[in-house]
Amino acid sequence: MIGITRFARFAGLASLPAILPPFAKAAWLSVVPEFNPFKYNSFPVNGARQSFRLTDALQAQIQRLARASRLGSLPPVITFQSVIDFTVSTPAILTGLYAYLPDNGSEIILFDVNRTLKFAPLLRQSSYVAVDQLTPSTPQTFRFTVITNAGDDTDATVERSIAPGQLRAEVRPLNLAYPPGIFSLSHLAIPIPMDDPLFGMQPDPKTKGEYGYNLGTIDARGERGALIVDQDYLRRLPSNPFFPYLLDRIDDGIDRPSAPSGHSIPTPPSSGLSVRLRALLSTFDRSDAKAESFEGP
Repeated sequence: MIGITRFARFAGLASLPAILPPFAKAAWLSVVPEFNPFKYNSFPVNGARQSFRLTDALQAQIQRLARASRLGSLPPVITFQSVIDFTVSTPAILTGLYAYLPDNGSEIILFDVNRTLKFAPLLRQSSYVAVDQLTPSTPQTFRFTVITNAGDDTDATVERSIAPGQLRAEVRPLNLAYPPGIFSLSHLAIPIPMDDPLFGMQPDPKTKGEYGYNLGTIDARGERGALIVDQDYLRRLPSNPFFPYLLDRIDDGIDRPSAPSGHSIPTPPSSGLSVRLRALLSTFDRSDAKAESFEGP
């Protein structure tokens, strides 16, 4: 989590009424029954406040170390991210982390929306142009890869990869398809296989009953207001149809040593930093980073 919405900085103000007992619920962004054994469904305002403080300090430290030329020994970084993410900022990963990485074999892999014609009338225009807005327009120090449809009339997918120091993408067909009914990946789905016994959309029959129920196969339809959770919660993609590709890339990254691309790549300018972040860089030091503490919910 490199960056989140800037409105999170004001989360503490939203919870101020909670100091009065009648408004205790103001301390929570959502209060939902806890039926998920691996994560809390409810989310406190203080969680949003801590997340903003954490990402704010993290970005400042990354920029400070980059300006001091201390990122050269950093191992290669590989990131898997949905181009559409409701929880964290996908552009912030590029501008707040990858823009400062050395030429050491790092790579960001974005999963595009399903571009088949059946979803064209339903998807927001911003979803279709998200990849174009994130694609580098100048040579970068990292590899930029997108998993997307091979065409508008097919569920088959390809890997489009731009090497460090280059702008032309290499295309490689994948033996994976966008499953019917899925229009994008979700923040939660990335690390979950499709055969997971709880979240998988195609749970392994041997472990299907391990938890007594399966959240990934629920296709809830009925009258609104009857469920204890919003129907959007049940319709969010819970597992990753591209999980085999993810595992292959991780294994490949572990086996491949860190090495520069051999291309001459210009150093990212520091003039793009905001005035506030430049002020932070002048006062933020290692002792501050170690001493920083975050309150519990």
